[in-house]
Amino acid sequence: MPVPIRLTGVTKSYGKARGVIDLDLEVRSGEVFGYLGPNGAGKTTTIRMLVDLIRPQRGKVEVLGGSPTDPTIRRRVGYLPGEVEFYEHMGAGDLLTYIGNLRGDGGAGLAGELSERIDLDLSRRIGDLSKGNRQKLALVQALMHRPELVILDEPTSGLDPLVQQEVYRLLDELRDGGVTIFFSSHVLSEVERVADRVGIIREGQLVEVEKLEALRQRAVRTFEVVFEDAPTIAEFENLEGVRSAQLHGNTLHCQVIGSIDQLLKAVARHPVRNLVSHGADLEALFLDYYRGEEAGHAE
Repeated sequence: MPVPIRLTGVTKSYGKARGVIDLDLEVRSGEVFGYLGPNGAGKTTTIRMLVDLIRPQRGKVEVLGGSPTDPTIRRRVGYLPGEVEFYEHMGAGDLLTYIGNLRGDGGAGLAGELSERIDLDLSRRIGDLSKGNRQKLALVQALMHRPELVILDEPTSGLDPLVQQEVYRLLDELRDGGVTIFFSSHVLSEVERVADRVGIIREGQLVEVEKLEALRQRAVRTFEVVFEDAPTIAEFENLEGVRSAQLHGNTLHCQVIGSIDQLLKAVARHPVRNLVSHGADLEALFLDYYRGEEAGHAE
């Protein structure tokens, strides 16, 4: 089976503006790959090359084992752009019929099923739809032809929380059915919910590709420990993985990256009244990558 997405040495720039630089990336079959980065990092540039809206100045872009310039390849891909534009005077259902006929695959049956799941009224005129309903329409057109690869740019933008949860369930079902999903998002909770692996791009360069669970192991966890009697701060300051240790009276506040084993052994030397642990803060880790501080976290 061909690799769904492979980019090799891909560079695309816009004059003085940065696009992507020597980008190497491979997305595995049947996975959900989250693509993260701040505005202007190169996420949308990457996606537009994958669907042949723009082409690289050098390097090679492969999609489903072929070139995105090949119409037979593009028919096997579902695409949701970050900025959705439709024919304002068409009905929503008429637009889906039109798109299905252009593809040559119809898709009307699945379009109706998907629309019902996310509460989209296909009888309405597109010009009368809210931003959220236009986003629903864009999702349906991206999925209704049962693509092998789905490329989504900010898929839940403008959707209310209930519809977001239904979209997440839908993505889970697609992955379980063997569909590969590549999506960009600014919503970190969304990435945690649906992604198997993530790639982090900053200033046009890929700075990390990792399984989500591995990133969690490197993310910051916060602890608050209330002792019966106050220990000394020196017992905790130099422990492996512990940083920002502070003692206020008999309460210890600290952050831990990686294993918490050394902290727990030190805490266990004293009678403990209470211990509160806050989950791995992936947001802080991602933001450090965005700011270019990944070396500090790696340490």
